[in-house]
Amino acid sequence: MRAIVQLTTSHAQEPVDEPEQADEILRLRTQLERVQGRKLDAPVLPVHPALASLLPGGGLRPGAAYSLPRSTSLLLALLGHPSQAGSWCAVVGMPRLGAEAAEGMGVDLSRLVLIPDPGSRWLAVTATIAEVLPVVAVRPSGRAADAEISRLAARLRDRGSVLLVQGPWPQAEAVLEVGDPVWTGVGRGHGYLEGRAVTITASSRRWPRPRRERLLLPDASGGLSVAPDAIGPVQAIRPAAPIDTARRGGPEPTRFSPQSYEPVGARAAG
Repeated sequence: MRAIVQLTTSHAQEPVDEPEQADEILRLRTQLERVQGRKLDAPVLPVHPALASLLPGGGLRPGAAYSLPRSTSLLLALLGHPSQAGSWCAVVGMPRLGAEAAEGMGVDLSRLVLIPDPGSRWLAVTATIAEVLPVVAVRPSGRAADAEISRLAARLRDRGSVLLVQGPWPQAEAVLEVGDPVWTGVGRGHGYLEGRAVTITASSRRWPRPRRERLLLPDASGGLSVAPDAIGPVQAIRPAAPIDTARRGGPEPTRFSPQSYEPVGARAAG
């Protein structure tokens, strides 16, 4: 079935000359939509333009789930445009998520609901919220049974809600990962952090291979933007050359003095 799904997804929009091929593609498309419970060309919730190429359909598909890393910045970046477009969003199980950070990433706080600590019933709380709100983000606090996950998936399809999960999730529409972080703004041991460049990798059953984008998350303004080409992969901090203290006539520098270590490029986030 997976091979059929990939073929249908990638070729459904291509022009077809033979009527027999067109009928076969229509049949497969109808079968796929029936299995997934949603239209392949259904409208999607808008996301930031820098993230659109990383998501099937260019946005968040109603009725679908997405697997995310434990990156608060990426989560808030995904919530920003839907909330601005009028969609209510809920965040479950993230007690340290700050309203100021959410607003800085473009989230409309008047359409944001926070459930910081749902306890062991996080899945039941998430399913209940998905009944009434179009976008729900959750950080699972434990393992869920397959039957419960299947029931939640059916509820998402029925209500047309989007689920953003910080962690692995079966049958995810797309899996996003964040890597190669590089902070900008730090000079030779001094300065202010101005932004962080990261590589976001997206994998989906709808694509034959993963997609990658180099983004500033956050950028100098605290939001999201495409990273300049000059910002490359992460560079390490290496020790500077030894200092001849006898020739300089001064004491040997301590481990944490500015002379001890010299940053090469921008320092990476841990």
